[in-house]
Amino acid sequence: MTPDISRARGGRRADRHTRDRRNTGRTTLATGADTLRVLTRVLAPLAARGLIVRRPRVTAWLEHRDADRRAVELLRGLRRRHGPGPLRLRIPGRSIVVLLDRNDVRRVLHATPEPFSPATREKRGALAHFQPYGVLISRGPARAERRRLVEQALDTDVPIHRHGSAVTAKAREEADRLADTVLRTGTLTWGEFGPAWWRLVRRVVLGDQASEDHEISDLLTTLRARANWSYLSPRQPRARRRFARLLSEYVGRAEPGSLAAAVANTPSSPDAMPISQIPQWLFAFEPAGLVTLRALALLASHPRHAERARAEAEAVVDDTPRELPYLRACLLESVRLWPTTPALLRETTEETDLLGVALPRRTTVLIVTPLFHRDPETLPGADRFDPAVWLEGRADDQWSLLPFSGGPGRCPGRDLVLLTASTALAVLLNRTRPRLLSTPSLDPRRPLPGTVDPYSVRLAITPR
Repeated sequence: MTPDISRARGGRRADRHTRDRRNTGRTTLATGADTLRVLTRVLAPLAARGLIVRRPRVTAWLEHRDADRRAVELLRGLRRRHGPGPLRLRIPGRSIVVLLDRNDVRRVLHATPEPFSPATREKRGALAHFQPYGVLISRGPARAERRRLVEQALDTDVPIHRHGSAVTAKAREEADRLADTVLRTGTLTWGEFGPAWWRLVRRVVLGDQASEDHEISDLLTTLRARANWSYLSPRQPRARRRFARLLSEYVGRAEPGSLAAAVANTPSSPDAMPISQIPQWLFAFEPAGLVTLRALALLASHPRHAERARAEAEAVVDDTPRELPYLRACLLESVRLWPTTPALLRETTEETDLLGVALPRRTTVLIVTPLFHRDPETLPGADRFDPAVWLEGRADDQWSLLPFSGGPGRCPGRDLVLLTASTALAVLLNRTRPRLLSTPSLDPRRPLPGTVDPYSVRLAITPR
């Protein structure tokens, strides 16, 4: 699909739809007061919770404030007042626009990486702490080569990865091990779920030999904590060199069935920097654990959906990989309701015209995903748990639903993550009957809260 973008200097002329919207006389420059509200109610909470690694205490406070719902209400109010076009914030020395319309979201994401690059200033500063040559902050031919390598290694857009049997076996084993533990204790929290998930992630990415390699996880966490401060935080070259050396050793003795083997066996040029792409896989897999735990909490609170999920889960009796469409839909609903990436950022690589709004080079384009995931104007029942959205095709054309981003910059590991998480979720449902103990309540008779702290989720566990 050709992106509906025109350039301010030369290039393609604006289409008819663009010219029509230019003539609407929409206000696109926020007032100083509105800018302050966006900074304090949208951007500050995003930064405070940690864009690279979550800060549990801040996350708990934001849940208490239901911060995401407050942010959505603010942005919807700005859209009603100013119209649906891009809203430019009044920030001296920076050009920042907030997208308020899903059609603008589609156009920007389809025009990735040119002229809307994922390698924004803040993202480059953050990810350089632990993946300075990663595809997310690469540009030009290097980005194209790294993206090609990543898509081939991860089998992008293939529901069952080539190593699907190995992934399924590892997910079943770790979920069974977790079930044994929580059936003895009677409760499940992130305190039990998190370590089990990290063992699974290390085994899937680096192989069984990394199962108990806490050093590599700790090094990554240390580097990511620095990355929360982006370019404001000093680098830790010694920790990064040690982390890179450990990754190199795993790839050097790549275990069959691991992603390390997949990348080692994928032909690539030196520009692809294969080992440098692996930190993103470790990093991106962690939020999938938060999604899985919240999906389990949702199913514990929605008996009708849990019954259907358990019926599908009963098919997971061996290491044969299965798509498990309903469980995947439950996971997608979990991340729709509470996005693990609450903001998508793009930066213009040149002076660009977006539907009549001239954007200077290096303009930061901000897409606040909760605004679109919880927008009743485009998704009826946006505050309900409704896996059918993903099964009936209603999500296919909804550019307001971006659990794994969209366009050429979408997450290349989407299907691998869903395979891993859905298998683990199936095993837990087969063996346990969870009941939500923590607040906020996820009562299906009421609108679901806008913010749920996964670190505070507490489930009572009984045998099924």
